[in-house]
Amino acid sequence: MSERITDYLKKIDLKTKPYRLTRYEKARIVAARALQLSLGAIPLIDVSNVRRDPVVIAIEELKRGLLPVTVIRRIPSGEVELIPVSKLIEFERKLFKRVHGLED
Repeated sequence: MSERITDYLKKIDLKTKPYRLTRYEKARIVAARALQLSLGAIPLIDVSNVRRDPVVIAIEELKRGLLPVTVIRRIPSGEVELIPVSKLIEFERKLFKRVHGLED
């Protein structure tokens, strides 16, 4: 691991790992947002250049970190950690240079 990444990991103030969204969290977030969009919620992005499929729009919103969603992670000690999705997307971009599982 490069020195830049290890320095960045030391600065992260998360108690739980992984420092990214799991595929299950991504699926749950995209499904919930796609349902909202299909029921008439206003998209958070400009949909003029995106296919008008609710799932595609939800994935694009997640990629851009625009969703006001918080992930709840439980620590084995019983504590609960609330992590904004935008923070996890930012960590994932800095560590991996992309958001895994949401590439085109």
